[in-house]
Amino acid sequence: MKKNKIIIATRGSMLALWQAEWIKAQLEAGNPGLKVELNKIKTTGDKILDVPLAKVGGKGLFVKEIEEALLQKTADLAVHSMKDVPADLPEELHIAAICEREDPRDALLAGAKIKSFEDLPQGARIGTSSLRRICQIMSKRPDLKIIQLRGNVDTRIRKLDEGEFDAIILAAAGVKRLGKAERITQVIPQDLSLSAVGQGAVGIECRKDDAFTNSLVKALDHAETSVCVKAERAFLKKLEGGCQVPIAGHARLINKDATSIPSLFIEGLVGSVSGDRIIRESIEGPPEEAESLGTALAEDLLSKGAGKILAEVYER
Repeated sequence: MKKNKIIIATRGSMLALWQAEWIKAQLEAGNPGLKVELNKIKTTGDKILDVPLAKVGGKGLFVKEIEEALLQKTADLAVHSMKDVPADLPEELHIAAICEREDPRDALLAGAKIKSFEDLPQGARIGTSSLRRICQIMSKRPDLKIIQLRGNVDTRIRKLDEGEFDAIILAAAGVKRLGKAERITQVIPQDLSLSAVGQGAVGIECRKDDAFTNSLVKALDHAETSVCVKAERAFLKKLEGGCQVPIAGHARLINKDATSIPSLFIEGLVGSVSGDRIIRESIEGPPEEAESLGTALAEDLLSKGAGKILAEVYER
């Protein structure tokens, strides 16, 4: 059935709206006569600003209410930051497209005198609410003082500018998408802070039985990003992790030389919040085996004690 209007469900933050507006523009440009509207929804994660998300518990803090809109058919598709999307989705829904990924790395934003992570003074105050970032930072620099930081990108940068922190850590993709790349002091290398599963990628979720919407968004799928994120999400699913636990995972396609077939390289990490225990491994194989490779990497980490570390995190 051909329609002339579809509705996108999105969070109301500046970054979420940027992503939804970008998808809207892509869909309207590729489908003359199609009208796309936004339905702004406040999620549980948006409402709870005074409690660290890791202590709220549960998965899908930034997507549950949006998925409800899809299930109730008050929206046709949802636009998500893939790092916020749980590994398990409602039976009736699926990720129909994953768009080309922005920079997946973390970014350090700091005061003028600090040029890199290595420049941070003893006891520097670092703003982040991510257990994944905290565990990796503390493993390298246990002297740093971690202070919980919530809110949108503008709010976090304002708190840095007002002197509440010596530095803050954000996803580089969000900072760049909002036109604030000049505020990045250092894009943090993956060997220092391995990124979150799906970080930098925008996904489109819709009902499996909505053939019209599925056909519309299929053109926005980026094959390479899709393969990589599927591998990362399979890794996360096997670990039964949400986006608020100290799990990191990043996949990329690599070419050994100009004539070789691309290989999928996945790195995964599980760590204790204190950073005193970190298990990090990698795996490589054919891209067409993305999900089984992600699962195998998770099984490797579990065999080395990742399950015990995660159990302790959930008991906190």
